[in-house]
Amino acid sequence: MAKEGDAVPSVVFKCRVRDNSMTNTANPFTWKDVKSEDLFKGKRVVVFALPGAFTPTCSSTHLPGYEKHYDEIKKCGVDEVYCLSVNDAFVMRQWGLAQVGNFKKVKLLPDGACLFTRGMGMSCVWDSERGFGERSWRYSVVINDMKVEKIFVEAGQVNQNSGPDPFEVSDAGTMLGYLQSAKK
Repeated sequence: MAKEGDAVPSVVFKCRVRDNSMTNTANPFTWKDVKSEDLFKGKRVVVFALPGAFTPTCSSTHLPGYEKHYDEIKKCGVDEVYCLSVNDAFVMRQWGLAQVGNFKKVKLLPDGACLFTRGMGMSCVWDSERGFGERSWRYSVVINDMKVEKIFVEAGQVNQNSGPDPFEVSDAGTMLGYLQSAKK
């Protein structure tokens, strides 16, 4: 499991971006490879990871909390806030449209192949428990120039079929408290 001071994994995220040159199409998007370095090198960012798009806690509390506190988090010297889930770009887009609509604040980051999640040591499998397969354990992290500055991992991480899905320390309030205290 990643700890403070560790380098974050260097992976490629398979993203979809609007391509304005694609006219007369119902799907004006194209694939774009986005490297960890594109997102985190020379920047201070917050990433919060969760088990899945469209799931109850993720949709009712986790993502909405970070969206609500986005401006306060940015004022603490954070360049960007990303929500990461082991879902593909299509699912993340539809969930984002349903949750935040305009993508002007929190950005959704698809880790469909689970590469970043595995590299962070946060992979877990909820096959018999929830039918999810491989997903991310719930956590939040401040990444400062490709290194873990601070990480909040929910207690009780189990790599296979965890019954509980705790939500106590990866929330926006905990992250904001840390950022405000680190700013002083």
